[in-house]
Amino acid sequence: MENKRRSFIKKTTMGASAVTIGGVLPGFSAQSYGNILGANERLNVASMGVNSRGKAVGSNFAKQPNCEVLYSCDVDTRASERYIDAIGKIQNKKPKHATDFRKALDDKDVDILIVAAPDHWHAPAAIMACKAGKHVYLEKPASHNPREGELAVAAAQKYDRVVQMGNQRRSWPNVIAAIGELKNGIIGRPYFAKTWYANNRPSIGIGKLAEVPSWLNYDLWQGPAPREAFRDNIVHYNWHWFWNWGTGEALNNGTHFVDLARWGLGVDYPVKVSSNGGRYRYKDDWETPDTQIINMEFSNDTLMTWEGRSCNGRTVEGGAVGVMFYGENGSLEIEGGNSYKVYDLNNKLIKEVTGSRKIGSGNLSDPSQDLDVLHIQNFFDAIRKGTALNSDIVGGHQSTLLVQLGNIALRSGSTLNIDPNNGRIKDNSEAMKYWSRDYEPGWEKVLY
Repeated sequence: MENKRRSFIKKTTMGASAVTIGGVLPGFSAQSYGNILGANERLNVASMGVNSRGKAVGSNFAKQPNCEVLYSCDVDTRASERYIDAIGKIQNKKPKHATDFRKALDDKDVDILIVAAPDHWHAPAAIMACKAGKHVYLEKPASHNPREGELAVAAAQKYDRVVQMGNQRRSWPNVIAAIGELKNGIIGRPYFAKTWYANNRPSIGIGKLAEVPSWLNYDLWQGPAPREAFRDNIVHYNWHWFWNWGTGEALNNGTHFVDLARWGLGVDYPVKVSSNGGRYRYKDDWETPDTQIINMEFSNDTLMTWEGRSCNGRTVEGGAVGVMFYGENGSLEIEGGNSYKVYDLNNKLIKEVTGSRKIGSGNLSDPSQDLDVLHIQNFFDAIRKGTALNSDIVGGHQSTLLVQLGNIALRSGSTLNIDPNNGRIKDNSEAMKYWSRDYEPGWEKVLY
């Protein structure tokens, strides 16, 4: 009976689409009919953080025929207004505004929370959503610090919720194929993975104390983080470079490619992590490194490195981002897009695979929109059918932890010895000061 019902919905939706194309009922799109007729199949979404990247991710969800965005949750009323207008044009129905995302969590009609707020909100929001019975699409990184990552994993398991991290390359066809090639021995045993990111970010200057803008709920923006006075160079993007809210370039961009390296090498937790770097390019308020090297060693005799350069965009292997695997019989490079190359030990290119779906839509916050649909639909299938996630919260935490350990090694000035069974730092009280964080009084309770 269920198969017959699905078949009926599919056929009826196709018929409705044809009517729309014929112009009989102007103002309704094929998606509108799909939403009406497929209401029992639909997943309802609330978006937390709808500026820039959040707007791009939420728009991609709204474009799915089996999804409707019900809420725009943002502390910036301007961003929310833009998002509501954009989503309304996509799905022919405007979402509601909620400054505080907890209002959306109270709505029984909401199935999913998209978390695209600043890093210090990622794990707390995901945990609160799981407690409220919602599934979570969590943009990377999985957490601000390792302890929060552990708690997010525990919450997903305790409340039996589907939590997918937004390292979307896990769902890109040619990236999956490249990892498959590695597993099948195309370069022999891979034993070293080099990852990198390069950009030309400008100085953020010296911030001045300023009055909080009327459009911003700065107290809620800070949320669980200890309070700092508002300055004019924090919101919206530069928070990435302050330890109180952000996690630096290592987690901002390193997470994506370190995740691929971990996948390709077939490793979970390291045995040793070291890091060097600092803020070298400008003298300003930027706290996290603009130049950093992280080295991660694993018990299966493999090594991984990440090189981050925020303020010098000179490419590596011809690309601003990527991962190169080195093996017994050659090398395999996964570039920034949906493509890969294989070289023999004499540096001869022996195979090149490129994708028909192109990267570079002109939208810098969502350059791979078509490919990322695959990640979203995998998330939907996990909710509806129990399909395995391409990037569940356990794996998301493990990849996030690798670069978090790099930051901890840098900040503590020490090489970290790690328990390969759980990723925990061994016998280093100074480093363990960075394992968790202090919270604004009253906020720590949301994590437990």
